[in-house]
Amino acid sequence: MIDETLVRELLDAGDEDSALVLLEGHARVAGRAVLDSEALRGAAVVLTRAELVDRLGTAYPDPQELTLVAAALDDTVGKLGG
Repeated sequence: MIDETLVRELLDAGDEDSALVLLEGHARVAGRAVLDSEALRGAAVVLTRAELVDRLGTAYPDPQELTLVAAALDDTVGKLGG
């Protein structure tokens, strides 16, 4: 569900308030304007871009760090469904 591509997409988002969200079993990156829209009503915010940068310590991590963060987020989200 959550992979390096989504984590990279979140890092590349221009808005610090962009977030990785879950809605109906699907993960996606959404900007602040979309987060507040009817289209994402009920979505759960997993992590904002600002939180991700803080967690990584940089906005320019190496690919291995992205893989590790994606795996940790995917594991956490997977446990929520159980």
